[in-house]
Amino acid sequence: MKRLTVNGLSAEEKLRLICSDGFWHTPSLGGKLPRVSVSDGPVGLRKELRYEDGRVETVPSVAYPAVQSLANSWSREGARAMGEALADDCIENEVDILLAPGVNIKRCPLNGRNFEYFSEDPYLAGTLAYEYIDGLQQSGVGACLKHYYCNNLEYNRFEQSSEVDERTLREIYLKPFELAAKAKPVSVMCAYNRINGVYASENKKGFRILREEFGFDGAIYSDWEAVRDRTAACKAGLDIEFPFNQKNYEKLVADYHAGLLSDEELDACAARVLDLVYRVEEMKTKRQIKHTKEERRAIAKKLAEESIVLLKNEGALPLQKGESVSVCGEYACPKRYSLFSGGGSSMVRNDEHFFDLPALLRERTGAEVRYDPAFGTQGIVSNWQKPHKAFHDAAVSETAIVCVGTGSDIEYEGGDRANMRLPGPQEEMILEVARRNENTVVVIFAGSPIDMSAWKDEVSAIVWAGFCGESGGEALADILAGLVSPSGKLSETMPLSLELTPAYGSYCDALVARYEEGLDVGYRYYDTYNIPVAFPFGHGLSYADFSYSALKAQAGEKLSLSFSLENTSDVSAKEVYEVYVHTVENFVYRPEKELKAYGKVTLGAHEKKEIEVELDSSAFAYWSTATDGWKVDDGVYEIMIGASSRDIRLSFKVEIKAGKLTVL
Repeated sequence: MKRLTVNGLSAEEKLRLICSDGFWHTPSLGGKLPRVSVSDGPVGLRKELRYEDGRVETVPSVAYPAVQSLANSWSREGARAMGEALADDCIENEVDILLAPGVNIKRCPLNGRNFEYFSEDPYLAGTLAYEYIDGLQQSGVGACLKHYYCNNLEYNRFEQSSEVDERTLREIYLKPFELAAKAKPVSVMCAYNRINGVYASENKKGFRILREEFGFDGAIYSDWEAVRDRTAACKAGLDIEFPFNQKNYEKLVADYHAGLLSDEELDACAARVLDLVYRVEEMKTKRQIKHTKEERRAIAKKLAEESIVLLKNEGALPLQKGESVSVCGEYACPKRYSLFSGGGSSMVRNDEHFFDLPALLRERTGAEVRYDPAFGTQGIVSNWQKPHKAFHDAAVSETAIVCVGTGSDIEYEGGDRANMRLPGPQEEMILEVARRNENTVVVIFAGSPIDMSAWKDEVSAIVWAGFCGESGGEALADILAGLVSPSGKLSETMPLSLELTPAYGSYCDALVARYEEGLDVGYRYYDTYNIPVAFPFGHGLSYADFSYSALKAQAGEKLSLSFSLENTSDVSAKEVYEVYVHTVENFVYRPEKELKAYGKVTLGAHEKKEIEVELDSSAFAYWSTATDGWKVDDGVYEIMIGASSRDIRLSFKVEIKAGKLTVL
């Protein structure tokens, strides 16, 4: 097929090209161009089939762990593996671009869509998204980085303006897009909301930053129905509107003929859509399915295994061979995927592949495992007024496991959670079981932080299973039974309560959300102001113990550091190390510490490895509003290496003077 240019298209064809074809395709211009198909992600392919009689059918697909769970793995390899597996799903279903991943920062724990996003930290979010995108695109399927930008609540997301100062935008909310854009995604999707009063679809400044500063060279398209004025969006640089909107198209044509849209502005958008079409055609040539569906499920299990976080353990875990166990909660034997997933455009229709945790534990421990569904998201399943079977089971078992959570009834696109608490019946069940068994383990299936204050101190162990995907039950059973040591760590802080979160109390009404906390998002706030938390950013326990030692550092063009990481226990395990920078002498406000490097290491029993890390100047930089650019001040900085933001094991100081680094 001959490659077209904008010079070979009529004005009418260019106007039609930038307005999409139906819900999921770019226009073919009467057969002149290949059509590009797009479908929802990011936790599994959600492809819709729309029929002429109005029926809509969602194609079954593998359900992977939610992005929040993926981030809890702190695994670049895992993020890449998820991208590669998703590419296989897309290739099988003739999908050219997956509408994923989302890298919006978790400013508020109530955001109904937080389970789709990586972290409260921009570095962790951006670097994991880079691997996800590269894994997807190296396999021949395009990515769509979203939602650009400051889409941090679902409440009135079509109109509300996120009001954010420039430095906070650069360091927190734009940074993950900057890092992920290095993977060269074929597309970026704008958000619905306004940013400082301007709709994301018309934000010319934001699009200029994306293209000219972040090096993005793909096409920008709208979130579905995010365009209010197609002409204004085109003039700002939004290349294609999804889905096709007849009214918007007719006004665009009229505006063009009235001289309100120049040929230069139209050509710029049309040319980028053409580039997208031909880039996708080129990517198709290297498509090859690498994994069978069963292998993809195995990848989903591995991802879940590395993402499950052991938050607390006072000896109840791992379960011992032959140990009698009671399990309660509908989440342990879900008959619908919505119990352990979030709702909305990312919700996968898995092909009835569910898990049975009691049966899986019986297989692994060889013990008696009693089960009662007891409750779900809708409340109590059994009759609460009569002696409850779950209570008896807990009383006569050596260990009691209570499976609680939220699911798509509580966490979903289009709405925010009312609070951070579990439904009342679930909290009651935890406390009732804990009164009957001192070895009570709580397993949480959720996609956003939970206020655990009512019961955290009453139980022996807490396991964060997250929205773990269709194979998550098998991974969870392996961890509970001690076949695998948990290695997940929190990608967002678990606060004590909503009232203690940084955005709480900031001005917010139907039209405006003021980001009054500025840079103090997540652990940057809690650690700077010594705010107590339930579990800190980066926290996660293991069945193994690790020691950090033998720190060395050398300064050159980059700061090179090394240290020894040793597994001092008798079990093989993985450890995530985290490297933070603390500014000792600051001439502008700096949070207490900021994550600048991390890694995940596999260590056999009593194995020791030397870890090497490099930090370049960006690790010390902040956005200077005085100079409109990144700036590194002379002064003293402390490098902190730890197992969480509040568990620092090693540290040393460096001095920067006239741009030169010296280790102190």
